[in-house]
Amino acid sequence: MKVLLDANALMMPAQFSIDLFDELRQLVGAFEPLVLESVVKELAKISSGRGRDAAAARFALGIAHQCTTVQVPEPAPDTVDEQVVHYAQENGCLVVTNDRHVRETLLSRGIGVISMRKQKRLELIQS
Repeated sequence: MKVLLDANALMMPAQFSIDLFDELRQLVGAFEPLVLESVVKELAKISSGRGRDAAAARFALGIAHQCTTVQVPEPAPDTVDEQVVHYAQENGCLVVTNDRHVRETLLSRGIGVISMRKQKRLELIQS
């Protein structure tokens, strides 16, 4: 099972003290964690700042290096969120995200979403 993680998913462990990979294993069993190259660049940009989000992004970069990094084929959609949706749709991935807009877009296209529930655990949402 391919599972695509977006930036805020990778930041969850630092922000909410959640073991992302353990939670995913409990939900879907064996999986291949994927991250888009553009998501890694987005995290790098956030991590160069100061504050809690920057610290969470630095932690997230460490988690991202445990995933397979993939590129979106050209022509790529404009935003990173659109790239996540496009890649998941083209490659049959589940997507881990807490972004409401991304979650709604994915579900409207029949793509399964894993998001955080009550800031404690992950849940799988199918359309």
